[in-house]
Amino acid sequence: MKKFELLEHTADGKFRAYGKTLEEQFGNAVLAMFSFVFNLDDIKAKIKKKVHVKGKDRQALLYNWLEEFLVLLDLDAFIPKKVEEIKISETENGFEVHAIVLGDSVGEHEHIGSVKAMTYAEMEITKDYVQVVVDL
Repeated sequence: MKKFELLEHTADGKFRAYGKTLEEQFGNAVLAMFSFVFNLDDIKAKIKKKVHVKGKDRQALLYNWLEEFLVLLDLDAFIPKKVEEIKISETENGFEVHAIVLGDSVGEHEHIGSVKAMTYAEMEITKDYVQVVVDL
């Protein structure tokens, strides 16, 4: 099964991330989003980050999850390569995701693009995939 596919969109970046579970879909969504920014084949899994994000519903959780990686890129120059562990759980206030993500520092890696922000436009969460549009 493919991890993700980039889809046509007039002005922004659009992708579907696949997986057998919601966790796998969320993990592949990070890779899909960063494929707009870096050549992921060049990224090494040298740095480990713990990530914890909350959302009032699954869409907010996906939005906040992906936005957290844009923050990690800006603040820590962190590029994700692989989601090592991920657990999504429902709480009394919504949902949470806890993950351990491996990646690398921007260092000498060349930007091939940029993601400015997350959007809720055309966002879908299905049993087979999540779909996201990002502002490039």
